[in-house]
Amino acid sequence: MTPRPLIAVPARFSATTSALRYAAEVNARALIEAVWRAGGEPASIHPAQSDVAARLARFDGVLLPGGGDLAPHRYGAATTHDSVYDVDDLQDAFDLRVARHALDAGLPLLAVCRGLQVVNVALGGSLEQDMGGPEHEHRHLVHPVRIRSGTLLERAAGAEKADASCYHHQRVDRLGHGLTVTATATDGTVEGLELPDARGWFTAVQWHPEDTAHEDPAQQGLFDALVGAARRSR
Repeated sequence: MTPRPLIAVPARFSATTSALRYAAEVNARALIEAVWRAGGEPASIHPAQSDVAARLARFDGVLLPGGGDLAPHRYGAATTHDSVYDVDDLQDAFDLRVARHALDAGLPLLAVCRGLQVVNVALGGSLEQDMGGPEHEHRHLVHPVRIRSGTLLERAAGAEKADASCYHHQRVDRLGHGLTVTATATDGTVEGLELPDARGWFTAVQWHPEDTAHEDPAQQGLFDALVGAARRSR
C-alpha cells in the first residue's frame, strides 16, 4: 500500500487546554480531518527555532493554519492596534521561516487565514491591523467570495464563487513581492493569494475551508489539491 503523503502542520500554542491540564500545542480537529479525508497523513510540528529546512525535508507538503495575530513590527508597523491579540514571537519567527522555505524549495503549500497573512508578510507585504471594528470584521461570518478564473484556487475549488467561513479582523494591506490576488469578498477584502512564479504548488485563502469541508466539495477541494500536489512532488 502506498504511504499517504506526509503533510506538516505547524502547531499552535494554546494557554487554555483544560482537558490536558497544561498549556499545549494544538491544531483544529476539522483541519486535521480535512487533510486525512484528502488522503494525507497530517503531522503537527513543534515551532522550535531549529533548522527548518532539515525538519521539513521529511515532509511532502505544508499546511500553514490559522491562529493569533502576527506582531505588527514584523511588517514594519510602528504602533500596535488595541485589537491585536495572541501574539507569540516564537510562533511568528517559525511560521515565517516555514513559509519562506516552502516557497523557496517548491514544497506544496496551502496557507489558511493567519497562514495567508504569514506568507504575505514573509514576502514583504503588510497587514491592516484592524478592519474597522465589529461592524466590519469577518468573524463568525459566512459570505460569498469571487475566485479568479484560471488560478490554482479556482481549479482546486472547482468554482469561481464559493461561500467562505471566516474568522478574522485583519486583512492584507500591501501585497508581498510577486503575489497576485486570486479571490475577493464583496467589501474588497483580499480572500486569496498566489505566487505565479512559485517553484511548487501554492495557494492561500483568508477564510477557514476546514469549517465546511466535510459538506462542501469546493472547500474540501483545497485539501485534496494540496495532498495531490504533495503526492506528485515525491
